[in-house]
Amino acid sequence: MKKFSPEIVFSSKNNGKSKQISQQLKAGLLCKIAPKVYTTNLEDAPLEIIYRNRYQIASHLFPGAIISHRTAFEGDVKLGGTLFLTYSYRRNLSLPGLTIQLIKNEFSKEGTSKYLETLYLSGYERTLLENLQPSRQRSGICKTVDRVVVEQRLEMLCQIKGETELNRLRENAKTLAASIGMKPEYEQLNEIMSAILGTHSIEVLKTASARARAQGLPYDTAVLERFMSLNAALRSTVLPIRELTETLPILRNIAFFDAYFSNFIEGTEFDPEEAADIMFNNRLSEYRHEDSHDIIATYNIVSNVTEMCFLPDSPEIFETLLKKRHAILLAARKDKQPGKFKEIINYAGNTKFVLPKLLRGTLAKGFELYRLLDNPFARAAFIMFVVSEVHPFLDGNGRLARIMMNADLVFAGQCRIFIPTVFHEDYLLTLRRLTRGGDAEPYIKMLNKAQEFVSKINFDNYDKAIKMLYASNAFAKHDEGVYLKMP
Repeated sequence: MKKFSPEIVFSSKNNGKSKQISQQLKAGLLCKIAPKVYTTNLEDAPLEIIYRNRYQIASHLFPGAIISHRTAFEGDVKLGGTLFLTYSYRRNLSLPGLTIQLIKNEFSKEGTSKYLETLYLSGYERTLLENLQPSRQRSGICKTVDRVVVEQRLEMLCQIKGETELNRLRENAKTLAASIGMKPEYEQLNEIMSAILGTHSIEVLKTASARARAQGLPYDTAVLERFMSLNAALRSTVLPIRELTETLPILRNIAFFDAYFSNFIEGTEFDPEEAADIMFNNRLSEYRHEDSHDIIATYNIVSNVTEMCFLPDSPEIFETLLKKRHAILLAARKDKQPGKFKEIINYAGNTKFVLPKLLRGTLAKGFELYRLLDNPFARAAFIMFVVSEVHPFLDGNGRLARIMMNADLVFAGQCRIFIPTVFHEDYLLTLRRLTRGGDAEPYIKMLNKAQEFVSKINFDNYDKAIKMLYASNAFAKHDEGVYLKMP
């Protein structure tokens, strides 16, 4: 290949250039890869060359064309796909690795912007209108996306940028549609937008997320996907049944360690002996007043059999129960708004939790899936993840999630689950894998192992229990080079 030679060469009406191309073809310096299109690249496959130069080729063959319809909506075309262009006549051109489909239109450039070389690109409003045009798919891919996809895009736009942006977009589209002859398409667009904004019947909406928004209970669709993945995994997994009758001594001791480890995970790091003095003797630490209250509040909930046997039976009761327990947990931290759902976005590292305006709807969707489960372990694992993933409060979400988990187990007479300090990293890593990749299996295995561990501890006697926990490395931190040992 000649140095600095362009990869793509086009035929020319110029006699001198045309003669030069013929000479280079005979000399083996050029290869024809499509009508009027040659390449100096004699190594790569023609489909690869054409695909990476797709817009340069389209610009040369159809100057002034508009990248439109499905291509504009999706942002690009995949290898082997169809590039849709609005042009002055209709034509299908099949090239290696690419089909160019010309859509005949009046060819107004209004609502577009200049793209590469001599091409134009449909703007956001024009793209929406184009994709609501009537379209019949005779062969290959349809020039428009499905109306449901348009609806999903608008619902997501409303979710991220708010109703003001949706109204601004609607006004711009109305003006543009009148100018370029797309009034019927605008009527459809307006119908969808009005329904999403709650000013039109929701019967026109096809997607559940858009209908939920119109009804005032929008939810996070990405989080719902994760809920469904976990729910399916729990329903298809053979899960353990580890029964435990909590006599008064067992209840006292297991509730203590439940509260202790749950607070330790959140940074309330007391020695077990100091924590026992705080919980059982109400001796608050002089310098850690709020931390002391956190431990006592957690213990007061998890040691209350009546409270732990109260399960939600509707989305409304689910909300009420979360707020009630959170108000008890964070009673000593008024700045964390105990018992009130968050009004600002909260984060954990790079993880952004469910937006405040979506949390009620997301909790409701999670509850719908929770009710489909009948195994106590499955219900416990699922509801814990729902609360953890939504993070409905400013603080205390982890502790609350584990309380909700153990309530299901206590109600069913099953062994509780708590996370020993040394097992903290396993707990966080599997939660992260489920959140970021939808991988539920490690999360289920982690909780199974944690419950198996708890089931082997003798909680009849406090001294025996704490001795067994120390021997199992339960109180060690994950960076101390030791691992959780089964008793």
